Amino acid sequence: MAARFIVGIDLGTTNSAVAYVDTESRERSITTFDIAQLVAEGAVAERPTLPSFLYLAGEHDVAPGALALPWDAERDYAVGEFARAQGSRVPGRLVSSAKSWLCHGGVDREAAILPWAAAEGVRKLSPVAAAARYLAHVRDAWNQRFADHPLAAQDVVLTVPASFDEVARELTVAAAQQAGLPRVTLLEEPQAAFYAWIGAHAADWEDRLRPHHLALVVDVGGGTTDFSLVRIRPDGERLALERLAVGDHIGIRHLPLEAGEPLLDLADELVDHSDESDVTSTWSSSSGRRCST
Repeated sequence: MAARFIVGIDLGTTNSAVAYVDTESRERSITTFDIAQLVAEGAVAERPTLPSFLYLAGEHDVAPGALALPWDAERDYAVGEFARAQGSRVPGRLVSSAKSWLCHGGVDREAAILPWAAAEGVRKLSPVAAAARYLAHVRDAWNQRFADHPLAAQDVVLTVPASFDEVARELTVAAAQQAGLPRVTLLEEPQAAFYAWIGAHAADWEDRLRPHHLALVVDVGGGTTDFSLVRIRPDGERLALERLAVGDHIGIRHLPLEAGEPLLDLADELVDHSDESDVTSTWSSSSGRRCST
């Protein structure tokens, strides 16, 4: 059976978000999926984003049943808004920035190392397992609302930073599989942002861009900042988009507020050093999908 929904998941460093398109709807508009989550002990509410925090509760941290969700009455951990709040009180049990750990080549990303500063005796998870918990929460919240259309049976697009290497991408797919999402399509976040801009200017985007122009996509996220350089080129009567270069990701948490000029200098350097040998993918304006890598 063909999937009814196309679901986009932005697995963010500090916040995650989900949107979907109902392919059976005439309008085919993009709708934000408000994610049910714990917002206080024993209190569940829907929010437009899911804070990417995981709280691994101790035996006496919260009252019995305080972490229960509509789909799991025995839950012994929390994901989302309450996890962030409770973790600020008990930081040794809080997992955060799991996405950044996925691209950290200096550690075993499949080993149980998080929370990094946890005391002896506190249970730990790997960065992959933590990311899987976030995705599993999204899956369960989705299935709660769309019981006849489980998330695993939909067309799921999962975004990743453009600077993620192949190992980090494979680990992201592994996390999705652990979360019960066996088939996902990875989409680079700056590419998704560019598509969103095209969608917002659907009537005239090809008039706004010119053949042989360069477009710099700057993705300022909660954990990292990515640069992607895109060339606009003619493709028959339409325009095609070529990704020329990707800059190394920058840890935005470590940047001072006055870092605007250095960021622009880095962008200039990316433009100066791009050439034909840097082309890694082509996007087609007619299909709206990545057609080669």
